[in-house]
Amino acid sequence: MRFGKWVVLGVVALGLAVPAFAQRKTPYFVSIKAEKARMRTGPGRNYPSNWLYQRRGLPLKVIDIYGEWRKVEDPDGTQGWMLANLLDDVRTAMVIGTVSEMRDAPRFNARVSWRAAPGVVGRVSRCASGWCWFDVAGRGGYIEQSHIWGTDPGEAVN
Repeated sequence: MRFGKWVVLGVVALGLAVPAFAQRKTPYFVSIKAEKARMRTGPGRNYPSNWLYQRRGLPLKVIDIYGEWRKVEDPDGTQGWMLANLLDDVRTAMVIGTVSEMRDAPRFNARVSWRAAPGVVGRVSRCASGWCWFDVAGRGGYIEQSHIWGTDPGEAVN
């Protein structure tokens, strides 16, 4: 009888502990939280650093997880490992290709509010039907989803 009590408590404890170890399914997008973030060739401080990012807010795609390390890909396609605490769940995106128009509504005939050059990074939200709300330092507008890197094609972002 005493053994049964401990088994139940153990199962309950394990059941409560599982969510703490649960991890997001890859791939997913994040942004750089730190002012400086090192990308490494492997998941550990003993691996050499191959890049030093000094661009807070830069979008990255997490493609693999190993403990506290995330294998990420940057907008140029460079891949490597970063500590999870250097990353943020805040969704950002980077303009790619050519100068892109930011409109006051998610449609082609809407008024152009701003134009963003390739490489401009901003917060991204409200993605639907091929358009995303894109905010660059308080200047926002709808941008074609195909003109930014930081969302999957057709991805709905809240």
